[in-house]
Amino acid sequence: MFAFNMTKSIFKNLFTKSPAARASLAKKEFKRNTRGKIDINIESCVFCGICQKKCPTGAISVNRTDKKWEIERLKCITCGYCVEACPKKCLSMGNEYSGPALSKDKEVFKNARVLDNATNS
Repeated sequence: MFAFNMTKSIFKNLFTKSPAARASLAKKEFKRNTRGKIDINIESCVFCGICQKKCPTGAISVNRTDKKWEIERLKCITCGYCVEACPKKCLSMGNEYSGPALSKDKEVFKNARVLDNATNS
């Protein structure tokens, strides 16, 4: 009897997809309060540097003279302190995660567009 039950389980597992495989193909729906990627509306930024001061990991750097805002995504812990502290509310936190990083790059924002990815050694 045991061999029959085991054979039944083997055939069942051979011809059905595992729950993990089904879950990986399903579209992820994030909750409203999920912490995700930090976004900036550079056009409304006044480059005050408060976000840089509030960042506990030092992931954000602001250069007021060059009107440049930079973020290192690998250092960011998505705590949201910068979003809360921004006086112009130009920072926002989406509820979707950023993609995996392949290198330690800084995202540089100036004049409402991403300029370049400066490699950080």
